[in-house]
Amino acid sequence: MAAGPRIDLTNQFLIAMPGMADETFAGTVVYLCEHNDKGALGLVINKPIDIKLRRLFEKVELSLDREELAEQPVFFGGPVQTERGFVLHEKLGEADAHYNSTLSVPGGLEMTTSKDVLEALSEGSGPRRVLVTLGYSGWQAGQLEDELGRNGWLTVGADPKVIFDTPIEQRYDTALSLLGIDPHMLSQEAGHA
Repeated sequence: MAAGPRIDLTNQFLIAMPGMADETFAGTVVYLCEHNDKGALGLVINKPIDIKLRRLFEKVELSLDREELAEQPVFFGGPVQTERGFVLHEKLGEADAHYNSTLSVPGGLEMTTSKDVLEALSEGSGPRRVLVTLGYSGWQAGQLEDELGRNGWLTVGADPKVIFDTPIEQRYDTALSLLGIDPHMLSQEAGHA
């Protein structure tokens, strides 16, 4: 079977449809950092876990004196590599330092997995706005497209304001509103024309 035209959902939100069978992703908004013919990688942006950034920094023997960040929650980024940290942040200016393991996402964000971004934050520099997750969400080649075809997800161009400025409990509804959808109007049943 020939593959259809490839879609690229990099820098988009995946919004779980009501009734998502996979409990891991029920009610989630995933920011897609990368989507290509090898698969997709994203971070859940609306599932905080019971760890604050200050505590995470203590666990890696760093201090975090930036009060605006210290009490931020760490998020469940997805079920893959849940012991590993992923830092989603605004792209640094050309004059700023660059981190060892950073994926630049078209649209102005970067995802860094190396400890040097945490060290920069600890020193009071680094990106101004961050979302830190443990784990990530991953799909093998064709897997995400299959889930989309089964009405598992809605997609919409990502807006960094939803990630960094919207209260956590409002991120799902706000992401839906980018599509012009009232969450109360969504059916739990997948329909087929």
